[in-house]
Amino acid sequence: MRAKKREAIAPDLTPLIDVVFILLIFFLVTSVFKKEELALILDLPSSSAKELMIDKKEVSIEISTKQMAIFGKKVTINQLSFELHKIKDKKRDIIIRIDKSVKYEKIVKVFNLLQKYELNNLSLVTKR
Repeated sequence: MRAKKREAIAPDLTPLIDVVFILLIFFLVTSVFKKEELALILDLPSSSAKELMIDKKEVSIEISTKQMAIFGKKVTINQLSFELHKIKDKKRDIIIRIDKSVKYEKIVKVFNLLQKYELNNLSLVTKR
């Protein structure tokens, strides 16, 4: 009798590699689309001003006709004051997104709070 040679049984790695690449592509695509944490849907005014790059340590404030948000969390004017009071770095970028139908009085209240806490490095976001 002849002895039969046994072949080593190894799992096929091709499906595993396919799954890893699909997951990698999924995470890359989803990380690109999630650029900002925004809490409110705003209709921003248009502008022809050039686009500026902002540091990631920015303070993001959103103002709509009925609500306000800071750091992607909806707040009242008193809560906004408390959150602004907690900011220690007075040179931090303040990014403000304001709906174009917001009354001027509401904008002035927010700007007064920013001035009160000496947060003067402001940028207003518009759409192109």
